[in-house]
Amino acid sequence: MNRYQSEAEIEIVVRGFEACETGADDFKHSDHLVVAVSYLHVMDREAALDRMRAGLLRFLDHHVGDTGKYSEEITVFWIDKIDEKLNELGPDVSLVEKCNAILATDLTDKKSGLRG
Repeated sequence: MNRYQSEAEIEIVVRGFEACETGADDFKHSDHLVVAVSYLHVMDREAALDRMRAGLLRFLDHHVGDTGKYSEEITVFWIDKIDEKLNELGPDVSLVEKCNAILATDLTDKKSGLRG
């Protein structure tokens, strides 16, 4: 079953994140992935990474008052993993299809590939 049915649903997640309206405890790993997919849908990797970094730092500063939890390594890892998967899907796939595809893959295991 697909999680998202429309771009409007995805936009709610993105706007809640960007405006810091979503509570810190309510912004789940899957929401991080959806925001990243939405950025990579409309911009290149570098721009998406810059926007994700800025958004995460703003979100942490707003909700925690400390950006120390931000990890550049993890942010780059996820942007690259998602970008790779989206490139496999191809350019003619809708934002809704991209989000649902990412959420349906093993990428949703936030520990995958992050073994040190």
